[in-house]
Amino acid sequence: MSTPARDNGSSGHLVPVQHLRPGDHAFVSYGDDEVRWEAVTAFVRLGLARGEKVLVLPSPGVPAAEVLARLDFPSRSTAAARARGQLVVSSMREVISPDPEFTAARQMGRLYQETDRATAEGYAGLRAFIDMGWVAALGAEVEVMMRRESGAHALFTGRPYTEICAYDRRRFDRGVLAAMERAHPRTLLERLGSLRTVREPDGVLHFIGEADAAQRAEFSRALRIALAHTAPDRRLTVDLTRLHFLSVGCAVSLLVLARGAAGHDLVEVRCDRGQRRLLRRLGGGTVPPLALTEGVAPW
Repeated sequence: MSTPARDNGSSGHLVPVQHLRPGDHAFVSYGDDEVRWEAVTAFVRLGLARGEKVLVLPSPGVPAAEVLARLDFPSRSTAAARARGQLVVSSMREVISPDPEFTAARQMGRLYQETDRATAEGYAGLRAFIDMGWVAALGAEVEVMMRRESGAHALFTGRPYTEICAYDRRRFDRGVLAAMERAHPRTLLERLGSLRTVREPDGVLHFIGEADAAQRAEFSRALRIALAHTAPDRRLTVDLTRLHFLSVGCAVSLLVLARGAAGHDLVEVRCDRGQRRLLRRLGGGTVPPLALTEGVAPW
């Protein structure tokens, strides 16, 4: 499903779930019981495909059978992983056991151990999806949870551990949600297939998510607006490195608009290797103001 592209200020750490790497600690929020499964399903399947062990801690009250049904739709794609222990559905209560009350030290210690266990078992690392509904279920204080979120660096630094912390916007105060988003190095797009645009103060236009056929009009509109804003400087930088997918249609739109940018001396496009190859095959090398710079997202 797609959502319109829109400006989101200076969200430099906003990424699609597919771009998470070992060592990443990510925040995602949701306000709909159906939407919340999109990120976790992609996160789980990608982890399994990459040879990682995957731990899922759903919101308390959600039966394990429902979790597995969501992950397996439309087929029993995770059955083999569950059978061999690569995919585990558990709970925060189990993680902190035998302690009856949550402590950050206990939780982080167990996750540290589980990461080491995963690598000892031959997996590439561990990734965990944690729905923060456990906070109310265990009677934990929000302040304790907030300190954990902002002080968990030892779990991630130089280690093959990846974590998503999911917050239901209907259960947490807006101030808490804003603080938690700031505390996480990464923030995920809520929905798969969505496209977001960010215009930075220095004029760089970032595209984040998926620029597919359904997004072509919005993709083109964002480029036109950016070209109008940067006309006085006669140059525009477009960053595609946080896109998970770039369609041929959107790539063509970019080339057409760059060719027609008569008021610009330079339209620099930062792209990954695949995007650069696509743009060049479509004639990007013959567009006078266009410069293709190959790289990766800067983190």
